[in-house]
Amino acid sequence: MRLLRVLRRRQSSKQIIQRLDINMRSRLRRAFYWLLVLTGLHTIAMVVLEAMGWGDALWLTLTTMTTVGYGDHSAVTPLGRAATVALLYVAGITLLAQLASDYIDYRLKRKESMIKGRWRWQMKDHVLIINSPNNNAAVYFERLVAQLRATEQLEDTPVQILTDAFPDGLPENLREMGVVHHHGEPSDPQALKAVTPEQAKAIIVLAQDEYSRVSDSITLDVLTQLRGLCQSAIPYTVAECVHEDSRQRIELAGASTTLRPIRAYPEMLVRSLVAPGAEKILENLFTHCDDHAMRYPVKLENAVWSEVTCRLMAAGMGTLMAYVAEEDGQVNCHPAHDHRFNASALILMVREEFVPTTQDIERCIHQTQVPTSV
Repeated sequence: MRLLRVLRRRQSSKQIIQRLDINMRSRLRRAFYWLLVLTGLHTIAMVVLEAMGWGDALWLTLTTMTTVGYGDHSAVTPLGRAATVALLYVAGITLLAQLASDYIDYRLKRKESMIKGRWRWQMKDHVLIINSPNNNAAVYFERLVAQLRATEQLEDTPVQILTDAFPDGLPENLREMGVVHHHGEPSDPQALKAVTPEQAKAIIVLAQDEYSRVSDSITLDVLTQLRGLCQSAIPYTVAECVHEDSRQRIELAGASTTLRPIRAYPEMLVRSLVAPGAEKILENLFTHCDDHAMRYPVKLENAVWSEVTCRLMAAGMGTLMAYVAEEDGQVNCHPAHDHRFNASALILMVREEFVPTTQDIERCIHQTQVPTSV
C-alpha cells in the first residue's frame, strides 16, 4: 500500500507540473491577445477622436504603452485623453508589465524544469540511456559520455538519460557535455514515452544493481514496454545482464545484444554500439570461459609478427594478441604485420575446448624463428 501511495504521489506531481506549464502558456496567450485588443482600440480611438493617420495613431499607442513617450505625438482632445488614460494608463501598461513578468517567470520555470529533468525533450537520432548505477552514477556517466564523444560515429550524437538518480538536476560537467535527462523511473510507462525511444539512434539499458537478479527483471520490463512504444522496430539496443541465465530472455524481449555490467569499463558499451559483436570479445577477456587470454613464457628473437601469428593460427593454437618485450617487459598489442620483435612471453586468445601448453606453443613456433639475414 505504501508503494502504491508513493507511485500515486509521483504521478500526481508530474500531472501538476504538466498542468502548470499548460496553464502558464494559456495565460500568456490570453494576456497577449488582450494587449492586441487594447492596442487596436486605442489606435482606432486616436484616428477617430484625434484625427490622426493610422501610422501616427499606432506610433502614439506603442510609445505610450511602453512608457517611452517621445512626445512627438499626443492626445489633445478631452475624449482622446480619456481614452488614453482608460485604455493605456489603466489597462494597457499594467497588462504589458504583467505579460513581461509572466513571460520571465515562465522562462525561469522552463529552465528549472529542463535542469531538473521535468521537461519533455523532442529528440531524434539520439543515444538514449535508461537507468543508472546505484553507486557513483555521475562519475560513471561522465566516463561513458566521454567515450561516446571520443568515438567518431557518435561524437555529435545527442545523449539523453532516463533516471531518477538526479532529482536536483544533472551535474554541471554532464550538462556541459551536452547531456540532458528526464527524471523518472526506468520502468514508468509515462517516463519511457516521454524520452521518445522510437526516435532514438541507439538505446542502452543499464542494470541498476550489478549484483542483483532484480535488475534483470526491471530490464525485461523496460524492453517489453519499448516493444510496445516502438511499433515498427526497437532501435539497436544494448542491455546489461546480471545473470547468465537471463541473457536469452533479455534478447528475446528485444535487446540486440547483452553484456555483463562492468562499471570500470563503460568503453565496452560504446564498442557494442559502433562495432556490434566486439563486446563479446571484450567480455570474454574478463572470464575464463569460451575464448580467453593466456600468457605463455616463450622466448623469440628477431621474429616477424605476421609469420608468428599465421603459424599459430594455422596450427590451431589460438590468436596472437600481444607479446611481452624482452628488453623492457612492456606489453605490445597488435603491432604492424611486418613488425620485428624480441619477446620473453606471448599472449594468445585460446579456445575453451583446447588450451595449448607452453610446450605446444614452443614446438609450433620453433619453425617461425626468422633468420637475422634478410
